[in-house]
Amino acid sequence: GDLVLAIGNPFGVGQTVTNGIISALNRTETGISDSGSFIQTDAAINPGNSGGALVNLRGELIGINTAIASQSGGSVGIGFAIPTNMAKPIMDSLLKEGRVVRGYLGVGIQALDGELRKAFAAGTSGGVLITDVSGGSPAERAGLQRGDVVVRIGEHAIDAPTRLRTAIATAGAQADVQIEFLRDGKRMQTVAKLAEQPDPRRAAQQAASPGDMLGMQAVPLDEAARQQFQLPAGLRGAVVDHVEDGSAAAQAGVQAGDVVLEVNRRPVASPADLQRALGQPSRMYVLLLYRDGRAFYATVRR
Repeated sequence: GDLVLAIGNPFGVGQTVTNGIISALNRTETGISDSGSFIQTDAAINPGNSGGALVNLRGELIGINTAIASQSGGSVGIGFAIPTNMAKPIMDSLLKEGRVVRGYLGVGIQALDGELRKAFAAGTSGGVLITDVSGGSPAERAGLQRGDVVVRIGEHAIDAPTRLRTAIATAGAQADVQIEFLRDGKRMQTVAKLAEQPDPRRAAQQAASPGDMLGMQAVPLDEAARQQFQLPAGLRGAVVDHVEDGSAAAQAGVQAGDVVLEVNRRPVASPADLQRALGQPSRMYVLLLYRDGRAFYATVRR
């Protein structure tokens, strides 16, 4: 309910301020990130607002405008901002290390439904189930096991997988975190010394080869793809059906459902055309993409 102002450059018209209220806190199931808990606001946030400030009426920064939920592409009063308590550790890490260093526990996790709660004696609410523990990880050294139910990390109550990922990531590498968990219904505690989260971009770059697709997978623009992605008849190109997290394509903003029309001003009519074009030696590719009824250019750097 607190009044807020969102600052940005929507649609490139110039610096703009919109006002609204805080609609909700701790939004996790947004599809934006698997390790984020966002502020929701009805202050108009549109393309171009990302990276702008969300401030309270005292001018204090409370969040960084990030995304909207919209079927039309324009604001419908559901915008999301990264809270400052998530943004500040990133800033501190950049200033100190020159890069973002996130914490890493080394567990596979999933949400709990009613049947799983009974099976793992997890009570009636809260908690996240550990499905796997990586060998040699901080989790293994702390004594965590498959089947444990994590209910609290430090000051954070854990009630969804995203909450656990956020708590670990923002704690940072080398942090000692206290973990409270259930094992066979018995409440237990341990302390884990976190490691540094592996960088998916670095792994993608190390795995890249001159003939790769820069983290994209594409399918032919056939009738099934036209119906699935609601594409107009007569459009020719290759449809992106998957983008690897942290890849060069992801960093350039390429999304599943985009249609690649050209690469470096050369037409693309099939996935094979796209692979050949991206196989040409270059440090940068200019892609003409089609999305939501319009064509636009994006640059992808290898």
